[in-house]
Amino acid sequence: MASTGPRNLITDVEGLTVGNAQSDALRSGVTVLLPDLPMAAAVDVRGGGPGTRDTGVLKPEGLVQEIHAIVLSGGSAFGLDAATGTQAYLRERGVGFAVGPALVPIVPQAILFDLLNGGDKEWGRRPPYQDMAFSACEIASDSFALGTVGAGFGATTERLKGGLGSASWVMETGHTVGALTAVNAAGNVTMGDGPHFWAAPFEQDREFGGLGWPETVSPDMTEPRLKGGIAENTTLAIVATDAALDRNALKRIAIIAQTGLARAIYPVHMPTDGDIVFAVSTGRRPAPEAPSGLATLGAAAADTLTRAIARAVYEAHAFEGDPAGRPAYRDLFGKGTAGGA
Repeated sequence: MASTGPRNLITDVEGLTVGNAQSDALRSGVTVLLPDLPMAAAVDVRGGGPGTRDTGVLKPEGLVQEIHAIVLSGGSAFGLDAATGTQAYLRERGVGFAVGPALVPIVPQAILFDLLNGGDKEWGRRPPYQDMAFSACEIASDSFALGTVGAGFGATTERLKGGLGSASWVMETGHTVGALTAVNAAGNVTMGDGPHFWAAPFEQDREFGGLGWPETVSPDMTEPRLKGGIAENTTLAIVATDAALDRNALKRIAIIAQTGLARAIYPVHMPTDGDIVFAVSTGRRPAPEAPSGLATLGAAAADTLTRAIARAVYEAHAFEGDPAGRPAYRDLFGKGTAGGA
């Protein structure tokens, strides 16, 4: 019978760990997904203002067919330095793509904009993201906190504090799907001014409060509301599975998983967003039967990402002195019907 994994985290996909590091003064942070073995990966970008590093290696025609980590970071373009810290960590441990005697860790990355949240961004000559990423790698584990942590530390949505979210799903086939996301969206994850999550129909075990769907959906709930200006937003996401999939199949999973963003955030994929979904496979279980099995796996990835996005906002706490004054979800609405996950 299908259910959430034991942790309800992306690390329920065997072979994955996650490390987070952040700075209270900076109000920004880094999240690193580390596999115990190289993994296949693909990417799909839908936002109009993405910031990425080494996503070109994920093209199907690329030479390198496996990667060694994925990094999500705050800091806008300055945060792209985080992949360097992750590469340093991996290289010290003899991990990388072999080019003769040289090892080059392959570490794609995506960033979000959190430069206007009231933190001290006067870091001097070198941004701190390289060191934060190295620290995140050192503490990577199969258990980690959600909400105001890692790449989601300084994240916001149109009216609420954003954050880091994760969820998992074990399918009837035995395959596990997980999702990890840093939610810094231009739009909202809740309906209008109320407490109901757009993701409510997909919630499992009251993991984000258990309020369900409102009795009625009024016109003001569906009025688009947008945060900020150009490049001030972005939702970053990774979906993972233990099914043995090649890069072409993972590209389709990433495309389908973008549906999860559309279910959980309204509006989404705006010109001011840099929305991006990575898809990765650890290859621990046989691939599902194609094409129906791939379609079912993609649907599960989308559903799981939907839930992870809501959890990111549900678990977040607000900053004192936030220039925009965005509260945390629980500051406004409490813990819902059952205290959440």
